[in-house]
Amino acid sequence: MIMRIHALVGLAAFGLTLAHFTGCARAQDNQFVRSQKASFRVVPVATGLRNPWGLVKLPDGRFLVTERPGTLRVIGAGGQLQPEPVRGIPAVYARGQGGLLDIQLHPKYSNNGWIYLAYSDPGPGGTGLTKIIRGRLKANEFADQQVIFQAPAEDYSSGPVHFGCRMTFDADGYLFFSIGERGAMLNAQNLANVKGKIHRLHDDGRVPADNPFVKTDGARPSIWAYGNRNPQGLIIHPETGVLWETEHGPRGGDELNIIKRRANYGWPVITYGIDYDGSIISKKTHEPGMEQPVIHWTPSIAVAGLGIYLGQGFPQWRGNLFAAALAHMKLVRLEMRGNEVAGQEILLERSGRIRDVRWFPGDDALYVVYDEPGKVVKLIPAEK
Repeated sequence: MIMRIHALVGLAAFGLTLAHFTGCARAQDNQFVRSQKASFRVVPVATGLRNPWGLVKLPDGRFLVTERPGTLRVIGAGGQLQPEPVRGIPAVYARGQGGLLDIQLHPKYSNNGWIYLAYSDPGPGGTGLTKIIRGRLKANEFADQQVIFQAPAEDYSSGPVHFGCRMTFDADGYLFFSIGERGAMLNAQNLANVKGKIHRLHDDGRVPADNPFVKTDGARPSIWAYGNRNPQGLIIHPETGVLWETEHGPRGGDELNIIKRRANYGWPVITYGIDYDGSIISKKTHEPGMEQPVIHWTPSIAVAGLGIYLGQGFPQWRGNLFAAALAHMKLVRLEMRGNEVAGQEILLERSGRIRDVRWFPGDDALYVVYDEPGKVVKLIPAEK
């Protein structure tokens, strides 16, 4: 049985017995890279973006990419970034980590055209909180808008950090999404607010009757799991149905988790990290009734988006998870054996702050979104 790995990042991490964490040289655009399991080229898709956050591919080959300052951009099927942003995007709370965040297509997009946007919604008195809407792209306008999720006004808070928000759909069409604890740690343990949680809704925003806290007095009914600090990676494995999540720890304790119904992921009661000033947040790393991460990264790599590869171009990567890292500017491949991590490899390093990584069905490439410099690239199979 593969043991759970406490994965150290940095030079001391290379050569771990169980989590064989190997690295590659800095990868530039159009560069050939020979990694542990596959060779690839880094091919530009679009440049000149402002802090891109989320990416989807439309059936006609175009891409939509969110820019955190508050714009939605279209990338043509040939790779041309359209000069005019999509009109009709709501105003966003573009402060610190807030702004226009994730984007997802409805599982039946080809039939209904629904596009989902998550963003930091500005509230009264300089407050903000994650909100989700959906709409349709019509003549470069975000039309037919509907609110899918908006928290009660009392949940809004000030501050520029920990908004979440990633979205993903499961095979039954349920929408899962993340909200960070907004910099107030104890929010994550309080079921009376939406912060520091993973949520689940019907595609039209209705609360499912079988959500775990629907009948709990005072609890927000959309909550699926709780005790999360700032989850910025969230993806359903389309073959197994497992809901995977990555979240920022403080100085250490970035986590890869399997999100389960009603589970408590412990923040801040248990953590592998310390506060930014070096003080101890908690002396506990384990507590009965609280989940352990599948792995944690200590020190922190500032994990962001999370992807899974199931394409044909890189058969050696099939079923692997891919974690983006901001501060450490890495793309980390997680080699999986079932629901355990058997090894780790750095595929890209020191090439910029990586915000997200996506694979799209029917496409053999793996797409990487850079916060800085603002660009989208793809990794394609290559032989030197």
